[in-house]
Amino acid sequence: MKEKLLQIKEEALKEFSSCDDLKSLNDLRVKYFGKQGALTVVLKGMRDLTPQERPIIGALVNDVRQNIESSFAKKEEEIATKELAKKLESEKIDITEPSKDCEKGSFHPITRVIDRLSDICVEMGFEVVQGPEIESDYYNFEALNIPQNHPARDMQDSFYITEKFLMRTQTSAVQVREMEKRKPPFKIVSPGRTYRNDSDSTHSPMFHQFEGLVIDENVSMADLKIMLNTMLTKLFGKGTKTRFRPSFFPFTEPSVEVDVTCPNCGGEGCRLCKGTGWLEMLGAGVVNPKVLEMSGIDSKKYKGFAFGPGVDRLAMIENGVTDLKLMFKNDIRFLNQMK
Repeated sequence: MKEKLLQIKEEALKEFSSCDDLKSLNDLRVKYFGKQGALTVVLKGMRDLTPQERPIIGALVNDVRQNIESSFAKKEEEIATKELAKKLESEKIDITEPSKDCEKGSFHPITRVIDRLSDICVEMGFEVVQGPEIESDYYNFEALNIPQNHPARDMQDSFYITEKFLMRTQTSAVQVREMEKRKPPFKIVSPGRTYRNDSDSTHSPMFHQFEGLVIDENVSMADLKIMLNTMLTKLFGKGTKTRFRPSFFPFTEPSVEVDVTCPNCGGEGCRLCKGTGWLEMLGAGVVNPKVLEMSGIDSKKYKGFAFGPGVDRLAMIENGVTDLKLMFKNDIRFLNQMK
């Protein structure tokens, strides 16, 4: 048996050294270590040895096995390394070769406007927040000082899902949710999709809003004006002028509409601004104390202001688009032009 083991060792090491692929190597492993392998057969014969022979042959068997296993592992690593190098060589890419034409994508015009507004506001210390698009009547109307039978509801032809739930008509609902769970002071903006039953060249059943809210002590209309002047200057560039006109919104008092000098003509008057030199840009105002109280904020200690530029209108002005529906049709020709 001793001679048989030494012969197996010699033959195995010789065969392993001459092997040059993993399949052949695995076949050799089965030949020596399989159920009917040469080394396995020898091990089965140990039961016929005398007690004195077993320790001697057992030690030799372990030595032979370790030598064969070590040779197998070394050869396996060697072959795997060679095959990997061969594969890498065959898959090598010549980076000096001219590339094929590759069409690049881009952000949607509305996404670009939202990102720009978000970046400007974040620079001024605002936090961007999100909220659900399916909203309750309470958050969408009641908590914003728009109770049942309020005239302002007639201005928003809403998509109701049930009697108490609807597709949100304004992202102001997000501000209410944030006021309920945050402690002042805080500054937030809430961009997102909103829905109203309205459709023409400048209106769509689905559109985008970007609303901001600041709650702090001693906040006034002067703070609102300074903040908006800064934001609009960053948006349209130096020399941009603003004009505040009295308006009405149920959730702010006082309320204003804010115009900017037309970015197309610089205030000289053109077709875009209908010769006035001004473009209506956003609504804003000081938060109504009643809205603060309904959200659990002490209106005697804290004040606030809110604002909301028209995202879709900004995208139309920036890209010279006259029909809002083009923004949502996903016509590849239009999207290529917007790159």
